[in-house]
Amino acid sequence: MLTQAPESNLMLAEAGKAPERLAHRRNLMHLVELRWIAVAGQLLTILAVQFLLGVPLPLREMLTLLAVLVLFNVASGLRARLALPVVNVELLGGLLVDVAVLAGQLYYSGGVTNPFIFLFLLQVAVASVLLRRPYVWITVLASVLAFAALTMWHRPLALSGLPTSDLPVHYVGGLLLCFVLNAALLVVYIGRISRNLRQRDEALARLRQRAAEEEHIVRMGLLASGAAHELGTPLATLAVILGDWSRMAPFAGEPELREEIEEMQRQIARCKSIVSGILSSAGETRGEAPEETTLHAFLDGMLAEWQASRGAALDYRREGLDLPIISDTALQQMIANVLDNALEAAPGAPLRVRAEWDEDTLTLSVRDRGPGFAAAMLERLGTPYQSSKGAPGRGLGLFLAVNVARTLGGEIAAHNVSGGAEVTITLPLAALVPQEERDDGR
Repeated sequence: MLTQAPESNLMLAEAGKAPERLAHRRNLMHLVELRWIAVAGQLLTILAVQFLLGVPLPLREMLTLLAVLVLFNVASGLRARLALPVVNVELLGGLLVDVAVLAGQLYYSGGVTNPFIFLFLLQVAVASVLLRRPYVWITVLASVLAFAALTMWHRPLALSGLPTSDLPVHYVGGLLLCFVLNAALLVVYIGRISRNLRQRDEALARLRQRAAEEEHIVRMGLLASGAAHELGTPLATLAVILGDWSRMAPFAGEPELREEIEEMQRQIARCKSIVSGILSSAGETRGEAPEETTLHAFLDGMLAEWQASRGAALDYRREGLDLPIISDTALQQMIANVLDNALEAAPGAPLRVRAEWDEDTLTLSVRDRGPGFAAAMLERLGTPYQSSKGAPGRGLGLFLAVNVARTLGGEIAAHNVSGGAEVTITLPLAALVPQEERDDGR
């Protein structure tokens, strides 16, 4: 029903990707920082084992691997400063390089007999936090393969006082099994914890958004109430003047002028009714209070009044047994906003309106023959100022309708159909029927 320019759609899509890109860039910087810590740790460990413990190590090979890791980390730091977006594959590549360098260091320092063999679990833990699930399992597979290879191929450490550095086969198999179990458990439980944290953050974000929307509605209500107060006096003055004109001889003797005055009186009466409705919704009983009616009477009367005031064509049908309900201004305005949006999207074309309900739920669908919703509009349905009309302050109709439906415990959904778009209002009947009816139904 509301469309948006392709440039706006592109800007919204880019804005939606910005947080994820920022997170990937930050993750890459975290990996660079962790790698510098790993470089310092490996260098200190190699020097301490060689010179303090007196265990001979192949320093040239191990320091060469360390230099390769330093160069790679410098390149990663420079990459993080580029404007190009960082993707998961780059993060995975960095972790695989870390696994490979650690495997090389362990190959030259005893392999599976080296107590630092379980540092592979650090790579798995980091991947579980930073990467998506498929990339995490790739890291696990690389770590397990490196661990298994080190059980068979490595340079033994020349430890004084020990006859051999070889471990029993069963013990090595147990180490490998322990490593696989630890890696799998890390992936599963860290993944669950991360998912729970993301869900909590999303829930908090939704609550903040809901609070902001409700505050926005309160401000709009105060402005509308103030405007209604200000409009009451000039409308009453115009009604008195038109009443005097209708009784003056020059106007009473001219049929065309008399018809125009009568039409102006009808329009002023409609304006006064709208103002009264605004004040009634704000809690000031100048208009009609919420009244008890039936579902058939409410839908038929409301749609007939809307059709007469807009001069629009409706293809309207309803299905369901008649039920007593409570009608108020907010409910009528919610449906009218949806109909107004549909009419603006396809002026002159008849709107298809279908109402059906069962014992629990009322479903009202409005279909137009317009160009349909843009994809970005569907993603942000119900947020304020989502409109293609280009005028400031537009795009509030669906925003208000969505919030009224939410207050009643229902929802509004939209989707594109062949030859137009359709908006569906779903409301629980328990929010509409009188209190005594709900009590009798228990």
